This record gives sequence, C-alpha cells and structure tokens, in this order.
Amino acid sequence: MNGCVNSKPIAAVEIACLDLEGVLIPEIWINFAQKTGIDELLVTTRDIPDYDLLMQQRLDILKQHGLKIEDIKEVIDSLGPLEGAKDFLDWLKSEFQVVILSDTFYEFAGPLMRQLAFPTLFCHKLGIADDGSVEAYYLRMPDQKREAVKRFHELKFHVIAAGDSYNDTTMLSEADRGILFCPPRNVIDEFPQFPVATDYEQLKAEFIAARAGIHRE
Repeated sequence: MNGCVNSKPIAAVEIACLDLEGVLIPEIWINFAQKTGIDELLVTTRDIPDYDLLMQQRLDILKQHGLKIEDIKEVIDSLGPLEGAKDFLDWLKSEFQVVILSDTFYEFAGPLMRQLAFPTLFCHKLGIADDGSVEAYYLRMPDQKREAVKRFHELKFHVIAAGDSYNDTTMLSEADRGILFCPPRNVIDEFPQFPVATDYEQLKAEFIAARAGIHRE
C-alpha cells in the first residue's frame, strides 16, 4: 500500500476573504458617476442595503443616458489599486490563503485584477447586448459572499473577512472574525460588533489579532 492514511482531523487553516471595491480598488460606479456627471450613480452599497434594487437603478440610468459597457470600461482603464493596496495584498497572501468575494462583475474587474497580480476572485456577470448596452446582471447566487464563507467552513477552513459596506455584513457575520475597513459612519453605527480599521497597517493588525483569537478558542 502506497502512502498512509491518518484519520485524525486536519487542523483548520485560515482563509482571508476580502471585498474588492473600497478595500483594494476605488469604487467603480462612483468614478463613473464623476466622469459622466450623473449624481444618481454615486449611490453604492454603502448607501443602499438592497443590492438588487441598487443594480436595477443603475441599469435604468445607463439605459436612460444611452451609456454602454465601453463607456464604463474607459473609466475602469484609468483606475488603479488604492494606495498601499498591492503591498497589503502581497502581505496578506504571505500569511493566509486569500479569496476576493465581490459584488462587482468579471467584465469590470479584469484590468484591476491584473494590477493586483490576479488574486482569486468570485463575483458576478453582466448581460451585454450586441450593441454594447448593459441589459442585465446575473448573480452567481443570492448572498454569494456569505454562501462562500459557509462553504469554506464546510471544508474545515477558518475564515477572517474584511469589507466596507452593507453588502459585506452577512459575510462578516458568517466568518469566524469580521473586520470593517474604512466604512461609512452609518455602517459603523449599525454594526458595532465589528472592529474598524482605517488604514492598511490597522487592517494587518486586525487580521493578526483575529487569527490569534481563533487559536485561543
């Protein structure tokens, strides 16, 4: 018989789950709003908890103004990671396995993922018409961030998660430890159970403290 089998359970390993926009890269819709001058597009998941309502509002605005996917990509191509984000992500990958859980879309994320050295990204898809109109969006699954954390738990991983918006809070709640990074005041006030980091050095410290806390349990 080749090899050996040990029935003793493996010690759980930590996975770091991060939101993307507002944590590693700028908010795409905010930058697009600023480029187009359409103030209604400034609204994000920091303001509206209902993601379906938010996305339908965005699609309606794009249709109303005749804006297409190439208009959005033109703005995305001008963006880069937040200052310090690449160094933070490189550090995080040296300490944890890392998965990005985002409510962005693969059609948006490509150029920015290249600048971050292509971390693993779970997000959604857009429906693009032949003329380039953004006519629909397709969620990987409802509440995919929390569902991903659940699956990691089933695979016997510990999860430490960080995000900044309403749509991250179910992920943070499902994780063994959740951290808010540069959130707006309304999110801090509604979710006081999560520690808050306001820069990458603080976020590093929170990840280290979270891992230590898990191992003390």
